[in-house]
Order: sequence, then structure tokens, then C-alpha cells
Amino acid sequence: MTRAMIDPARVKIAPSILASDFSDLAGELRRIAEAGADWAHLDVMDGHFVPNITFGPPVIAKMRSKSDLPFDVHLMIEHPERYVADFVKAGADMVTVHAEACTHLHRVLGQIRETGAKAGVVLNPHTPVNVIENVLDLVDMVLIMSVNPGFGGQKFIPAALGKVARVREMLVAAGLASAVEIQVDGGVDEKTAPACIAAGATCLVAGTAVFGKPDYAAAIAALRK
Repeated sequence: MTRAMIDPARVKIAPSILASDFSDLAGELRRIAEAGADWAHLDVMDGHFVPNITFGPPVIAKMRSKSDLPFDVHLMIEHPERYVADFVKAGADMVTVHAEACTHLHRVLGQIRETGAKAGVVLNPHTPVNVIENVLDLVDMVLIMSVNPGFGGQKFIPAALGKVARVREMLVAAGLASAVEIQVDGGVDEKTAPACIAAGATCLVAGTAVFGKPDYAAAIAALRK
């Protein structure tokens, strides 16, 4: 698959629950499902790896009981290997871990796969893509952060587009382009989404670009255009 072959209409949209109304998580999950979301993106922050704290397995388990959407659980935490099994048990379908947080990245990705969940690897804005070249066969998704993780509503970092393109080239060279998603997270809206897709992204995380709009369905459709 080359960048030119990616159909914007088929790009997955994963609204970030971080931007939702936390007092009505069940309702928000229902509304994004009805609006055409493909996944729910759940940001788990520990106050150490990133300067914010969100929620853990008990909250995800409650959300799981209210939604059939695939849960894309993004672990922005130190020592993620300690908690992988707990998040999968709580309902994670995909667990993504930061390369920067894993001393033994290969081992952690294997651990995720052993649970039966899909495995993803995340790269912060400063991290070069070559750090993941030896684990591509263990991932179902590569997530490129287009903001510094920790808070929603930040401005998109344009340098992320070059990283997306380089990851696409790596996947094509490895024969994995059709098997591995490339996700972009941070500052994605109707203005930045087209450039992400053109660079090779197959999945977009959007927070305020969905939850900050009165019509979730229209907001999701705008991202695909």
C-alpha cells in the first residue's frame, strides 16, 4: 500500500474519550458509536510519564459494559508491562505502549499479544522512527504523536507528517503495509486530517474535533473528507 492508495473514506476515526463529558461516559460512548466512530481511544495517564492523571482498569471495565466499540487503550504510563493484563481484562482490544517507556520494548509487545489483544507502539514527537524498525513484526499499529502527550487541545506539530511518511515506507519495505495501522494523535481536526491521510495515516485520533462539536456525526465525516 502506498500513500496514494489510502482512501480517506476508509480511514478509521477514534474519538479520544479524554475530551468527552466524563460525567456521562456511557452516553458519550453511545453517541460516538451512533455517529460512525470506528474505535474509542482511551488515554491512560499516570502523572509520571506524562503530567496528567486520567483513569485505570476499573473505569475502563465500566465503560466496556456500556459499549461494543473496539477500545484502543493508549498507555501513557511508566512500566506498562506491569499493567497490560489488567487493561486487557478490563476490556482493551488494542494496547499501545510508548517506546520511551519500555526498556524491553520487544518483550512488552510480545506480552500484549500473548493476552490476545492487539499491540501498538507509540512514538513521542522527539523520538525517531528507527527505534521501532526491529519490532514491526510484533505490532498491529504504530501511533505517531503529533503533540507532546499529557493534555488535549494542543496545536498539531507539522513534523509528525514526515514521521508518518517514513513509517509508511518502513512498512511497505517490510511487506507489512496492509497489516499495520498508522495512527496520528494530537491536534487532529478537519484542517490537519487531510495532510495526515496524505502522509499515510490510516487511523486518526480526534478529541475536541469531535467532542467539541454539536454534531458528532458531521464532525467525524469532516475528518474523513
